[in-house]
Amino acid sequence: MSTILTVAPTGPIAMKSDNPHLPTQPEEIAAEVARAFASGASVAHLHFRDEQDRPTADLNIAKRTIDLIKERCEILLQVSTGVGLDVEYDERARLVELRPEMVTLNPCSMSFGAGEFSNPPRKVESLARRIQELGIRPELEIYDSGHLDACLRLRDAGLLDEPLQFSIVLGVRGGMAATHQNLVEMVRRLPDDSIWQVIAIGRENLRLTAMGLALGGNARAGMEDTLYYRRGEPATSSAALVARAADLVTALDGEVADVTSAARQLRLGRTGADDD
Repeated sequence: MSTILTVAPTGPIAMKSDNPHLPTQPEEIAAEVARAFASGASVAHLHFRDEQDRPTADLNIAKRTIDLIKERCEILLQVSTGVGLDVEYDERARLVELRPEMVTLNPCSMSFGAGEFSNPPRKVESLARRIQELGIRPELEIYDSGHLDACLRLRDAGLLDEPLQFSIVLGVRGGMAATHQNLVEMVRRLPDDSIWQVIAIGRENLRLTAMGLALGGNARAGMEDTLYYRRGEPATSSAALVARAADLVTALDGEVADVTSAARQLRLGRTGADDD
């Protein structure tokens, strides 16, 4: 099975003052996603910023960004409902009404750096139900071991359809540390038919991405997760980070998934020739 590469060009934390190459406005994000698509990404994980570069769930900004991406390439779209620590949950949840092919679902509240990432259980359940009603594919972002158990409870309640799709997030202060032991243990505990990728934040990004690939997972790359190409060398684009991940796949005798293959593996609606 081919390996799905996701590009994450912009997150909720970093600013242009941290790295001037970080795309924040719709045109910048769309252009960077198109470059990453050309480098091997078949999925784009999207956050949005307002005109002051603050994280936003504004539907007009989100729709404009999505439309600009669709004009440039056929990449699969995954919208983050995490948005930012200061954005109210109900505003974040409304992003699913844009009906992208995929959205993220965060199962638990947690400390997140110096802030708090609020995901109240009843609201998570309501959002999971709405995602299911709309036929959108949820990606479950798990930052700690108990988050997996919360996802399995949602599954058992009939609010998540199998196979489950996970992002194992390592390195956020307040969640699991970015260690190989944590990654191996989380992979061991996933349901057997799960689709998964590792997201390593910061300096362990490359090492744990490589380990995740070696363990049979997919990979995410981009300036949401690391602002550096290598230690001491700032990244100049998310496309370069995607190309580096594609090189890792090839070095491990793997094949990078195209959009048709990725859509089939992720159980999305796009059709095409059979995957190997």
